[in-house]
Amino acid sequence: MASKNKVIIDTDPGTDDVLALLYALSSSPTDLEVALISITFGNIDVQNCLRNVVSMFHVIEKEMRWRKDNGRPEGFDALKESKPIIAVGADEPLGGERMKAAYYHGADGLGGVHTSHPHHSSPSETWSHLFDKPPPETLLSSTATKSTHSMPSTSEVSHLFTPSSSPSHLEILEILSREPPNTVTIIAIGPLTTVATTAAHSPSTFLRAKQVLVMGGAISVPGNMTPVGEFNTIADPVAAARVYALTSPDVASTMPPPGSAAGLPDEYPSKQVGAERLKVVKFPLDITSQHQLRRDESLVKITPLAEQGSPLAEWVLAFLTATFKKVETLHHGHEVDGASTHISLHDPLCVWYALSGEVQAGEWGLKEGEDIRVETIGQWTRGMCVVDRRDRKRAKEGEEAVSGDMGDWLSWKKGNRIDRCVSTPGERLLAGLLLNSIFG
Repeated sequence: MASKNKVIIDTDPGTDDVLALLYALSSSPTDLEVALISITFGNIDVQNCLRNVVSMFHVIEKEMRWRKDNGRPEGFDALKESKPIIAVGADEPLGGERMKAAYYHGADGLGGVHTSHPHHSSPSETWSHLFDKPPPETLLSSTATKSTHSMPSTSEVSHLFTPSSSPSHLEILEILSREPPNTVTIIAIGPLTTVATTAAHSPSTFLRAKQVLVMGGAISVPGNMTPVGEFNTIADPVAAARVYALTSPDVASTMPPPGSAAGLPDEYPSKQVGAERLKVVKFPLDITSQHQLRRDESLVKITPLAEQGSPLAEWVLAFLTATFKKVETLHHGHEVDGASTHISLHDPLCVWYALSGEVQAGEWGLKEGEDIRVETIGQWTRGMCVVDRRDRKRAKEGEEAVSGDMGDWLSWKKGNRIDRCVSTPGERLLAGLLLNSIFG
């Protein structure tokens, strides 16, 4: 059964990341195939992120057995059709200090669910060694695009995923080199460190990607970490700048300053970039924050299933309950235990677009070719997404540079060209689609 969309999901699993993964894995196999789940640092450290993903598969496995035993459809059809590889990516940013969002997601990334519901967590000793790197003499070179997988015994591995001992960026390059050009979408819902590392190791292979869907940034709304900085972008602004630069007619025009990215070249080799440009569709806080999951609608859907013994419902309800309580302590306008308390579905929105962005193209609004640049060195503006708000005329193709335009913001041949999502089929639709896909 051929999938319409083969995707790679690069994620730092906190609450909405896990919801996005469950949404993707429970979709129809004709709509989506998750080829790889790449784990990056972000909301929490990379090892806790990995534990959350492995635990998620552990719970899904229990859930499918429970549904079958109770005469219910097992669900998770995309997962049953094709099990993804799981690989570990970046554990720190390319430049600057490592940041976390444990204040929101909890120390384990899921509101303490591993402590409150340990029976749903797979003990680390049963799986953590599956992702260990092989001995030095068998390590792949840094420029290789082929990957090797560890081969643990079948009894040690979930039937639902394939663990890899190779770093994520090599797995991504392997998939992109194997699949036809413009057929694989990268859904990036964490810091862009691993994505930037992939691009640096083989720009020509990376540019075979159909598109990169990025949850990140704030354009005309406040940030969620600083007044101007959204977490995924501020966690590694250098990585974001390097990825976005590949959308530019002149890649060098928006690259971060030399020496910004530890261990990576300052420039992309022109021979490897050529005339190809990356398509980035950006989902900033401006649009993601408008798509919400309310406490009352989640309780109506999930609580009855949890009471009937659904492992997945019990697990998801636990970390959602913790997250709703955290939201009440952080933001104005949320009553304690109020029905309208909500979380924003930042990451699931990207999955929704991957599922429907083409088939419902007329219902999605994109501002195409926008010059969005990332501040990488500002004292107070690290991670800020900068756009030109001046009322100035842009140079038309073939015209000379506009005088008095520092940074060439008005140039037709410089600056980034990013498609930004500005409207969707409906702000209140996503929560229902998500819940129905995951829980039936």
